[in-house]
Amino acid sequence: MKASDPACDRGMRHAEYALLLTAALLVTAGALTDSLWLVIIGAWTLIAAGLIEMIYRP
Repeated sequence: MKASDPACDRGMRHAEYALLLTAALLVTAGALTDSLWLVIIGAWTLIAAGLIEMIYRP
């Protein structure tokens, strides 16, 4: 698959949305249960989604 292939773009978009949803769930669960490690993992997941946004979106 080439980078300009629409299926590749769709896959990266789905990965980004999945990471954003996971980050939101982890941060919320961490805040509700006072688990700092869940909040930290959620923050790193959000960073990964941001990197995908910057790298794969022109």
